[in-house]
Amino acid sequence: MGWPLAVSAGLMERSSRALVAALWPLAAGHLLAMLLVILPFGLLIALVEWQRQIQVGAGLLVIGFGIFRLVDRRHPRALARVRPTQLGLWSFAVAIAHGAGLMLVPIYLGLCRQADLDKAHEAAGILINANLAMAVVVSVVHATAMIAAGGCLAWLVYRYLGLKFLSRSWFNLDTSWAASLIVVGAIALALSLAD
Repeated sequence: MGWPLAVSAGLMERSSRALVAALWPLAAGHLLAMLLVILPFGLLIALVEWQRQIQVGAGLLVIGFGIFRLVDRRHPRALARVRPTQLGLWSFAVAIAHGAGLMLVPIYLGLCRQADLDKAHEAAGILINANLAMAVVVSVVHATAMIAAGGCLAWLVYRYLGLKFLSRSWFNLDTSWAASLIVVGAIALALSLAD
């Protein structure tokens, strides 16, 4: 349906080259629209066909990343001071980097067996699989609870405990996070190979 726009471009610039040049972005836009609709279905089929290989690869990837975090102790200096106008972007980037949403992927993909789930994970799976609106509600409630708890802790430390308390009693979250990645990856790998 974009051919009239290509004609318009050619007529406005009085050049057949402008007409041909307008066809490329029209083709790219049409291709992207088709891929946006078709690709998720193709990916779902690939997930079903390659489920075991994906589980093994994901387990190895998580173990490898955990080992990398244990070996590479440097913390990005860019994260030391974040301007208030960039906090939303920072929160998004760090949540992605730390895998905040990844804990729900096994539930979405059905990789958790019902027998292996406790009641909380079973309820989360039922709620998330109910419909898209419920998945959004679960995400909003989770984010609200997380920011409320974190905000209370931040206020208490700022108001009453201060920097001296943090410097004396802080434990290395990066190390505990890396170790938990290795343990979880090893468990996931063992379970996928046991099937």
